[in-house]
Amino acid sequence: MPKIVDHVTRREEIAEALWRVVRRDGIRAASVRTVAAEAGWSAGAVRHYFPDQDGLLSFAMDLVSRRVTERVNAIEAKGTVPAIVLRYLDEVLPLDAERRAEFDIWLAFMAQAQAESGAGTLHAHVDTVHEELRGLCESLVRALSEAGLLKDGLDVRREVERLHALLDGVALHAAIQPHRTTPTRARQLMRHHVESLLR
Repeated sequence: MPKIVDHVTRREEIAEALWRVVRRDGIRAASVRTVAAEAGWSAGAVRHYFPDQDGLLSFAMDLVSRRVTERVNAIEAKGTVPAIVLRYLDEVLPLDAERRAEFDIWLAFMAQAQAESGAGTLHAHVDTVHEELRGLCESLVRALSEAGLLKDGLDVRREVERLHALLDGVALHAAIQPHRTTPTRARQLMRHHVESLLR
């Protein structure tokens, strides 16, 4: 009986090998050859799934986005609206090893996209992730507003921008200075901000 190959799992294993190379050696080191060596495969086997580096980078970035989205979509909307909002925010902060790895990759890809001339493949992925994160912030602020919990006079659009900026900043601090912005501190900062919006 022929061996059944799970191609989706194999593609994800290759992408995770790329993540390890990028976190250890930087994105410029992430060639098909170095990723193949990291995964313990031949370069030919990796090229079977990803014929070129652009396809490999694109899939690896998309995998970050998909995993975050899957976690966000799995959240159960139980409890008070502010508590639910904070659970969503937790899922996009680098608060554990898995989320730190994802955020490290996101930072590396964002920096590389900025270095690209013109609108390359990475630019499209970075723009998409930014819009997804902004969309999440908007849905959370609007949930507070629709529940009648926001202070009078707050501009919802401005609060969406503030939440998005704070989320980006706390995530960056947690990734770069984890001894200072610990998971507990990151959660405190987000909770304090959400509470400051409430009546």
